[in-house]
Amino acid sequence: MSHIKDQLEEIGEAAGDKFKKILKWASLLLVLGGLCFFWVCSWTYSDGTRAGQLIKVTKKGIVFKTYEGQLNLGGLSGDSSSDGLQGNIWDFSVIKNEVYQDLQNYEGRKVKLSYKERYKTMPWLGKTNYIVTGIEPVNE
Repeated sequence: MSHIKDQLEEIGEAAGDKFKKILKWASLLLVLGGLCFFWVCSWTYSDGTRAGQLIKVTKKGIVFKTYEGQLNLGGLSGDSSSDGLQGNIWDFSVIKNEVYQDLQNYEGRKVKLSYKERYKTMPWLGKTNYIVTGIEPVNE
């Protein structure tokens, strides 16, 4: 009887060792996968400029305070959720405090914004994939 008990203990130890090994590999893959996800999300998909009238720029958020803004690109576009037409509004985010402060000085004026578009944004970087990196006034 003790022989069977010893064999069961050996089987249990072998299964435990195998489970620990699988758990270590799964944890390693999860960490590497997470790092790759964050790395890919930081890639710039496109960059360029957009010009229009700066409508607003705000600091908002409950957990993560981010800088968000809107630019009226001009023209009218139809909106299926309402009966009327509305302006062509572009939403963007700002990471750097210096750019946010510059934007505040140009609210209501025509500006040209430089931006980078990312594949995906993280909640602490903003609500949109468009990250404004610079601003210059447009002389009319």
